[in-house]
Amino acid sequence: MSKIRIKKEDLVLVIAGKYRDLKKPRRVLQVLRDADRVLVEGVQTIKRHTRPNPQRNIKGGIVEREAPIHISNVQLVDPETKRPTRLGSATLADGRRVRVARRSGAQIDK
Repeated sequence: MSKIRIKKEDLVLVIAGKYRDLKKPRRVLQVLRDADRVLVEGVQTIKRHTRPNPQRNIKGGIVEREAPIHISNVQLVDPETKRPTRLGSATLADGRRVRVARRSGAQIDK
C-alpha cells in the first residue's frame, strides 16, 4: 500500500485511462485507502439496477453513480496554474505541515 496524498474535496485531473481527455479538473468524492482508489465526480460512471427499499427511502430503478479509479490515474491540480502537479510538503512557521504544489510552490492546504 502506497502513501496517499490526495484527500477528499481536492481538485484532480485524470491523466490515464478512458477519461483522461476530459481536460477539466474534477472533485474527489471519496478516498478508498485500502484499495488505493478514489471516487472522482463525473468519472467512471456506472449504472446500478437498484431494488426499491421504503425503509431507507430508496426508489427503485437504474441509478448512475461513480465507480472508483486507481489513485495513480489522477494527479492533483495546482491552485495557481490550474495544471497537474506533484505534491510536496512544507512546514510553516507555527509548526504545521502543509501540502504544497511542486510546480508553483503554492500551498494547497488552508
